[in-house]
Amino acid sequence: MKKACLLLLPILFMSCPKEQLQQSVSEAKGQYITVLGTAQDAGYPQINCNKSCCKPYHDGKVAKKMISCLGLIDLEAKKKWLFDATPDIAQQIQNLSNELETTSVIDDVFLTHAHIGHYTGLMFFGREAMGAKNVPVYAMPKMKTFLETNGPWSQLVSLENIVLQKLQHNTSVELTNELKITPFLVPHRDEFSETVGYKIEGKHKTALFIPDINKWQLWEKNIVEEVKKVDYAFLDATFFKNGEIPRPMSEVPHPFIVETAKLFENEDKVTKNKVIFIHFNHSNPALQDSNTLKMNLESKGFKFAKEGMRVAL
Repeated sequence: MKKACLLLLPILFMSCPKEQLQQSVSEAKGQYITVLGTAQDAGYPQINCNKSCCKPYHDGKVAKKMISCLGLIDLEAKKKWLFDATPDIAQQIQNLSNELETTSVIDDVFLTHAHIGHYTGLMFFGREAMGAKNVPVYAMPKMKTFLETNGPWSQLVSLENIVLQKLQHNTSVELTNELKITPFLVPHRDEFSETVGYKIEGKHKTALFIPDINKWQLWEKNIVEEVKKVDYAFLDATFFKNGEIPRPMSEVPHPFIVETAKLFENEDKVTKNKVIFIHFNHSNPALQDSNTLKMNLESKGFKFAKEGMRVAL
């Protein structure tokens, strides 16, 4: 069984039991992405929600879902990285440390943008919490300026809890000789900062991470063609379909899951298998393990991120 897990390692780890999974990853001495959270910025359950979407949690039937976040691990280099600093960062960093214990709490943090679920976890590096020293935090120019010039984030900078590193659109950052990260701008509600997605390139595989974007047609690139260029694509799946929340959904113009699936309907299953939906609003039925809408798309080849999911690079 151990050999079978190793053969599947470059594709997806979900098919192997946890104990065998941990062993196979270690034996591979490889790089992998681990899903540390799947929910939209406000998490699940969402504050003051007693509707049917959050009732399973209040009834004790389902667990809390942490906010959308990816971890990146290189077992050979003994390094680990975080993509987005969510309000759930304490548990997410602990979960990452459980996979790889090193002398540093985290090697680098890469931010996507200045919406609450994606950067406010930085506060836990501050003097009221961890009192961290010189944690490298990568941010785009506008995001970097926002953190430097607005409290309480500016205090993290002045006290050197964090050290800001500037990113540039389409300019790669080499993490190791066989691992690099490239940020790219995407259209979103950019009130305080730019918004970026990331391309993560490992020794053997590549991945996209786009947790937040406006409708795909507003992007200069074709998402289907971009997915074809990589092995995995973690894509914005905030809402399943129109009418999901009691407000004009044009105010939050994320691509609906059904819209994304429609774009890929004529592609082969190999391409559909690359799509991994993430960043689910509390109202999104995809947060629930058993849902007919979700299961229908899974039968067509699409995947849905779950905490603990791993993909090899």
